[in-house]
Amino acid sequence: MTIRQPEAPAPARPGRTVMLLGILVLAINLRAALAGYPPLLETVRAQLGISAGAAGLVQTGAVLMMAAGSFAGSTAGRRFGRERALGAAVGLVAVGSLTRGISAVGPLIGGSLLIGFGIGVAGVLLAGVVKEHLAARAGAVTGGYVVSMMVGSTASSAVAVPLAVAMGGWSLSLAAWAVPAAFAATAWIAMTRRIPTPDRSGPRAALPWRTGFARLAACYQAGTSLIAYGWLTWLAPYYESQGYSPQHAGLLLAVWSLAHVPGALLAPALAERRRRWRFWSSSTLCCTVVGTLGVLLAPMPPVIGPWPWVVLIGIGAGAGFPLGLTVITWRTQDSAASTATSGLALGVGYIVAGLGPLLMGVLIDLTGGYPAAIAVLLAATATQGFAIARIGDRPARSMPQTVH
Repeated sequence: MTIRQPEAPAPARPGRTVMLLGILVLAINLRAALAGYPPLLETVRAQLGISAGAAGLVQTGAVLMMAAGSFAGSTAGRRFGRERALGAAVGLVAVGSLTRGISAVGPLIGGSLLIGFGIGVAGVLLAGVVKEHLAARAGAVTGGYVVSMMVGSTASSAVAVPLAVAMGGWSLSLAAWAVPAAFAATAWIAMTRRIPTPDRSGPRAALPWRTGFARLAACYQAGTSLIAYGWLTWLAPYYESQGYSPQHAGLLLAVWSLAHVPGALLAPALAERRRRWRFWSSSTLCCTVVGTLGVLLAPMPPVIGPWPWVVLIGIGAGAGFPLGLTVITWRTQDSAASTATSGLALGVGYIVAGLGPLLMGVLIDLTGGYPAAIAVLLAATATQGFAIARIGDRPARSMPQTVH
């Protein structure tokens, strides 16, 4: 008589609350390392003897590497498992930050590119992890981790210069962000080590270039990315050209950044309640359009000043990114499809984010003013609006997958 051996119990998976906390801790590191560089840019230029263009290309290169990482994210997730690859991607951010601790041009560039690639891979894998473990609250979770990214970015910008003074140099200030990234990656890997490795024998989901919804998601992310990075780059210089002092223009930019938080936190959660994605994405886009037209046509209203325009743009820009990720989670059939679609959308978005502000700068130089550059941002809102109209509020369907 054959005695059947009892099956081994399935490995314990982390609970939803633990997964959520882990995601939020990881997300803090997905902008902080890059946000600490701009406040130190002039110091870096002076000490390394590089031009303004070369110093700016460091950040542009990092953003373009975020695009490369986004395109590679789905492949990394399938090969190593989304959870393991996510921890490794944040580990790359730690390594890149540590590399920038060497005060030289080569480590600065190499470390920045490594950070950008790690951020790009991690951003894509987060969408798949949310789909796999927290799909029932995808909107709220996505909004939460985007706000966590904003908190990390804001803190990094605020303490970059004080850290440089306290630690004795700009390079050590940049390297300091290796510590929270390494902590987050280590804690995440330890927490998710019991999640089974995926089966690699099945078909591989490629970037879904031929899928209509994926192309629309990429179109949407291109529009919202250009709006966010375009205003991040040129809002303060524009108001300096209107007569504001650098300090006052910097305060405008700070208010713009703070206005991202309610948009990112509330819009996806409200859209999730009744799956009214088109209504909330259109409403927040209207905020962006009204604010942008206000800045262009009436940049200095009497009494109230430009503050309402800046707040409206901030709300719209803050909501755009998480709403784009949320609709991908809702409209894809599984975590693999969600990861692949996010990879395409974010990759296209980061390419536009890297090149769009450069195009705006060229137009400012050629025309001697800002209207043509702001018109580029209005074109981005039209692109985003087109995608919203076409995506709509149709129920989730099985997304065709391109396989090799």
